[in-house]
Amino acid sequence: MGADNDLCNAAKEYVSGFTAGLATVITGHPFDTVKVNLQAHNTKGEVKKYKSAWHCATRILANEGINGLYKGALSSFIGVTFESSIAFGVYSQMKQLLQTGETQSGSPQLQVIIPSAAFGGTLISFILCPSELVKCRMQVPGTDHPTGPLDCALKTIKDEGIKGIFRGGFTTFLRESIGNAVFFSTYEYTRHYMHRKLNSTSPSISHHKKQLIDVGVGIFSGGFAGIAFWSIVLPLDVAKTIIQTSPSKILISRNPFYSLSMIYKRVGLRGCYAGLGPTLLRAFPTNAAAVVAWEFSAKLLGLRHIEQVDDDQKN
Repeated sequence: MGADNDLCNAAKEYVSGFTAGLATVITGHPFDTVKVNLQAHNTKGEVKKYKSAWHCATRILANEGINGLYKGALSSFIGVTFESSIAFGVYSQMKQLLQTGETQSGSPQLQVIIPSAAFGGTLISFILCPSELVKCRMQVPGTDHPTGPLDCALKTIKDEGIKGIFRGGFTTFLRESIGNAVFFSTYEYTRHYMHRKLNSTSPSISHHKKQLIDVGVGIFSGGFAGIAFWSIVLPLDVAKTIIQTSPSKILISRNPFYSLSMIYKRVGLRGCYAGLGPTLLRAFPTNAAAVVAWEFSAKLLGLRHIEQVDDDQKN
């Protein structure tokens, strides 16, 4: 019975992560389309195709309508939902596995958070790499004009082989393993600090008010964690976009550090942070939505680890 219960709880963790992925794509894909176009077109020389994120978005809307902002969304739904399912599920399970009696008091422990998050990031990089390659090539005009995600994937495999669909894999691995460690560390510490402060100022609150507070804490801790994630790994994401959308098949062009050094020589540091505006604009609402959806669905499914942390902080 104990094994069946553990298996059921594990499945619930992954379902909760899946709902976080749905919230992420619905909220953030238009921002991502703008970011990818800025990265692909504003890193090639001194003359920028788009003056700003707003200019890029309005050009896309004028030329393609609202559908233009959701190009590649199907690929994102497939990739991001399963990515979130694995990232949140693996993180929650590994964190509980690594915790000892001394680290279950609710206080964040970096020695538990970082390996749990980095391992989840490593696993999801294998899903995200082909998914994002298809998404980026569909988002950027002029990349062989595929008619759909499947057509794009098949053309890539035909032209470059199976390895082609995993172009940018090493860069994706670096971005996700480092970024997830930053994300969950920021989330856990922000959430812990906010609950501790709120509980000290309002030790006795109604159940309804507690639910509203939980949503508010989820919004802020998730949004702040998303900003921390992208502030650290955006240069790697820029390199990944260049690698995945470049027509070049030369192996050195797949080296993220070589790509970043070339971007820096051409357009300076700003090139390494191309798409920063829409990325940070997207980071807060999408990650806030993801964390709130994750926490809410976890509680709805009866997973107790989130509530347990809050209860421990009151004692």
